[in-house]
Amino acid sequence: MKKELILPEIDWKKFREILDEYSGKKWALIPLLQNIQEEFGYIPKEGIESIASALKIFPSKIQGVITFYAQFSMVPKGKYVVRVCRGTACHVRGGRSILKILQRQLGVGEGQTTDDYKYTLETVACLGTCFLAPTMMVNRNYFGRLSPPKISSILKQYR
Repeated sequence: MKKELILPEIDWKKFREILDEYSGKKWALIPLLQNIQEEFGYIPKEGIESIASALKIFPSKIQGVITFYAQFSMVPKGKYVVRVCRGTACHVRGGRSILKILQRQLGVGEGQTTDDYKYTLETVACLGTCFLAPTMMVNRNYFGRLSPPKISSILKQYR
């Protein structure tokens, strides 16, 4: 059984600086959330009220946006988010084995984060790179035509 993760500390001063950048701009909810997500790896639920106050909108609207868009998370993710494509082309070309190799090498299951918050392993319906199948992403970087040795080489770049 996986032990309970200890949440990373939030630099509330930095959080406030990000909020101040967007203060009073209702239109800026998504860019603000993206900035917070990028900086902290997730959107802390303790910050929802502050975001609502800064943008002068209801907290429920913020919650709705966070839960609607898959790019946002209220659960801490690793520094490196590894996404494995589960699309048809990737599946046919060995995507399942790619996922198994990553699970073994990272020591986590699908949807889990390593204890040190270095990696989060996720699957997605499609990365839109069928011509490179099987594919995966690490943060914003795409990797295709994957094989077991190639996966090890890619992960070494992020260790």
